[in-house]
Amino acid sequence: MTAHPNPVDAGPLQALRAELLAGRVTPRETMLDALTHANSNQSKNVYLALDAKRAIAEAEDLPARFHEERRAKALLYGLPISLKDCFDLTGFPTSCGSRFYAEQSGVVTHDSAVATRLRAQGAAIVGKTHLHPLAYGITGQNPEYGDCLQPRDATRLTGGSSSGAVASVQEGSAIAAIGTDTGGSIRVPAALCGLAGYRASIELARERGLWRGGVHLAQSFDTLGWLFRDVRDAPLLAEALFGLRPPATPDAAGEGLRIACAGGDFLRDCDADVLLAFAEWKERLRERGATLAEIDVAWWEDSMEIFAPIQAHEAAAIHTARTGGDFSHFEPTIAERLAWGASITEDEIQRLRTRHAEFRSRMDALLAEYDYLILPCAPVSRLTVGADHSGARGKILRYTAPISLSGMPVVALPAANRDGAGVQLVAARGADARLTAYAARLAV
Repeated sequence: MTAHPNPVDAGPLQALRAELLAGRVTPRETMLDALTHANSNQSKNVYLALDAKRAIAEAEDLPARFHEERRAKALLYGLPISLKDCFDLTGFPTSCGSRFYAEQSGVVTHDSAVATRLRAQGAAIVGKTHLHPLAYGITGQNPEYGDCLQPRDATRLTGGSSSGAVASVQEGSAIAAIGTDTGGSIRVPAALCGLAGYRASIELARERGLWRGGVHLAQSFDTLGWLFRDVRDAPLLAEALFGLRPPATPDAAGEGLRIACAGGDFLRDCDADVLLAFAEWKERLRERGATLAEIDVAWWEDSMEIFAPIQAHEAAAIHTARTGGDFSHFEPTIAERLAWGASITEDEIQRLRTRHAEFRSRMDALLAEYDYLILPCAPVSRLTVGADHSGARGKILRYTAPISLSGMPVVALPAANRDGAGVQLVAARGADARLTAYAARLAV
């Protein structure tokens, strides 16, 4: 088993794991505690599928399934983990945030690859969490299951599409949550809810076969990862899900590193808290010895022109196959996006894929020159319940789509004392283990 920090220097997930391994608490007790917090937000919709008796029974069964030696190797032994409801879990339908799909799915009889991996690592799966319909949105609003409100502040939306995932961690019903990220669906909820997030390199989930039993939104950009409380837990979570081992010689907390910072006119629409949090993180990195360089990212302004139509075209193909092209089952905004995606010609998509490849190559060159890149997760620090958020998607995706196009891994670093204003720490594609190890050291 890979060595991880001692509980004294560890995040809350590692501390709870140490308690479970030492026998000071049992998986059953941990699950019972988690369930007391479940669906505690005002909208009572953190979970779309939850069977408390079943969750307790599965937790009770863990000590028998994992003898002492195997227990020590199971990185998630006894930990309550939530699963986004676009992945199959035996005994439940898979809704993708749509009642039409929940009915179409029926009760599934096989676990998705993600659920299988979690169980193999000893996790106790609490239930399946709320999401923006089809994972095709950034606010966490859902007209069928209700908008997902933050458990600790009912005036704020969680952000999406991994809305219930982030809410489950914020309310304490899960120590960590599986989310997906196509255009920011881990990064944005993490930032808006004051938590940490890890979006994996796009190749990782494909190579590990983790999309089996999961529903894509747009294959060119879809990846998955975690929402959790403390960046010190990032390396363990990356290893548990993807088998990534922390590097033998991790980066120091900052000394000698070169970090690029998005700057200039790109930050023109950030609110005051976002700018302050970004400035605080840059100062913190400088204090740790990193050299920061502000770079001109004006060329990122093309990112949505490339990202949005490819995303819509791929989403339309997926949902045409499932609905026969009848998008009226979904809310009008999403139905319109799908219809637009279906109307885009293959010639146009091929031209966009050429531009995508060129954009990705330029991002690869940037992360070959610098060790890391930082920028805000979103230009806003809150999405107020009841406000008009029709323009939020385009505004927020301007900050997330460039990284989505690159397929690069990101750790969302929460802002200290500034709820809702996290930053993206980005590494070269495939450098996930290095990234998560470095992010963990920033918290110590």
